[in-house]
Amino acid sequence: MKVKKLGILSVTASLAFSVIAGCSSKTESQVPSASSLDLSTTNEIVDIEVWNSNAGYKPTTKGSKMYELYKEKLGVGVISPYVEWNGGTNYLNQLNLKIAANEMPDLFVPWNGIEASLAKNGAIADLTELLPKYAPNVWGAIPKDVWDIVKANDPTGQGKIYYIPGVTDYGKYAGLIRKDWLDKLDLPMPQTLDQYVKVLEAFRDKDPNGNGQKDELPTGGREQAAWMDHLFAPFGIAMFEGNPDWDLYDGKLTYSAVTPNMKAALEFIAKLYKDGLMDKESLLNNKTKWDGKIEGNKAGNYFHWAETVDKRLENMEKNTGVKGDWSVLPALEAPGFKGFYTWKRLTPPAWVVKNNKDQKKLMATLKLLNNMYDKKNWKALYLGAEGMHYVMKDGKALKLPDEKSTQENLNILAPYKNLATLDFTSELVKDTTSDDRVWATNQTLRDLQEAQKYAKIIAGDGLPASIYDGFADINNRTLYVEYATKIILGQYPISKFDEFVEKWNKSGGEEVTKRAREWYVKVKK
Repeated sequence: MKVKKLGILSVTASLAFSVIAGCSSKTESQVPSASSLDLSTTNEIVDIEVWNSNAGYKPTTKGSKMYELYKEKLGVGVISPYVEWNGGTNYLNQLNLKIAANEMPDLFVPWNGIEASLAKNGAIADLTELLPKYAPNVWGAIPKDVWDIVKANDPTGQGKIYYIPGVTDYGKYAGLIRKDWLDKLDLPMPQTLDQYVKVLEAFRDKDPNGNGQKDELPTGGREQAAWMDHLFAPFGIAMFEGNPDWDLYDGKLTYSAVTPNMKAALEFIAKLYKDGLMDKESLLNNKTKWDGKIEGNKAGNYFHWAETVDKRLENMEKNTGVKGDWSVLPALEAPGFKGFYTWKRLTPPAWVVKNNKDQKKLMATLKLLNNMYDKKNWKALYLGAEGMHYVMKDGKALKLPDEKSTQENLNILAPYKNLATLDFTSELVKDTTSDDRVWATNQTLRDLQEAQKYAKIIAGDGLPASIYDGFADINNRTLYVEYATKIILGQYPISKFDEFVEKWNKSGGEEVTKRAREWYVKVKK
């Protein structure tokens, strides 16, 4: 089922790119150069359409609270429709449909390497000269060595800049485990795989949520074997939100999905599944469904960003009345392996800009970027709209609990996430916490610090999506998802893993690996 969905997505992308290719030369010739842009239009409020991830919040529409805030603080009108994210799959599908209809957003988050094809076809703007001249705050915020990697990754081979990178200077990801369940069952924090299995067995059998029902889900994840990276981490697997990634294995840059490490991990996870130690719907859960189980006091262990723990806790209290404790699960010790949680300093591209022939729209987009990356605006963007996202009390702005049904999406423009530092993130949390939220936000601050112990920057950090050119199925993890899913479900024996590796190499994996290693040599000189 999953494989078919990805296949449809690839077809949709191909249709979109064919439309772009048919008009790209015309688009390029009509777009003003950096030297010819007219700054006299920058005081006019121009509306632009912005797309980013949205996990169920209200859209931003003309005249809405966040529209007015953006207009006041950033000098641009921002329109952002609700587009279901669902791990990026639905978002990318909808984005491709908009591209095919010649209705590309003015500013958007690319996904799954789409920026490479868009750049080649002239659909997104060459930012090499535009950023230093018209968005100097963006230009100055990104370290030179990062811009050098972006230029090296230019899919056109000309050393140009077609996307604004995300940079994260700390490890955001970790396994999170219910410490209050451990305490209730008089169990220590697990450090090894064997100890972890004993914990999961206790979560399954001993009613740690105390409702008298056997409804606990010891651990789990989401469809396409995603967002269960904590189960792969003990085996030293480079894994980013369920996507196998690239790291050094036996001294060579290698795709983690085809390593002995992956084989050992899948064997372990398959046993967990067989023994009822993970949610039986793990490979069917979409984001909404899995979040509901986590925030419904059912899950004992999940994988996500440490910095969102307070939202999980507050939603769980609202849903069930339970004040839990989500603590960081160590990268467990597995014999013969060195575990870690994957840290990518260069996160997937944060923004691309439509190659817009409308000068006012293009200038407004650059103005938005420049003002968004001005740090004096970051706290206002983090706080959101007064009365909707925060309240003032005794002269202090205090964040309100997360409420998707009434709040507009703050993730639309969140530069503090795309240029994330541990200190700044922690300070934002501290400075905007009310007394009644401290119990939850203190756990976030604790977990952020604890997660750093197990974070490791992988060697493939910054690897461009262009290495997959001509091999869309490898980029989409099609073969990996098929074999990983069937092995975990017990439909395939673990011996089938070797067949997967052979097929992967023959279907383009050898060529992709060659490109990846050539890139590594080039950027690591």
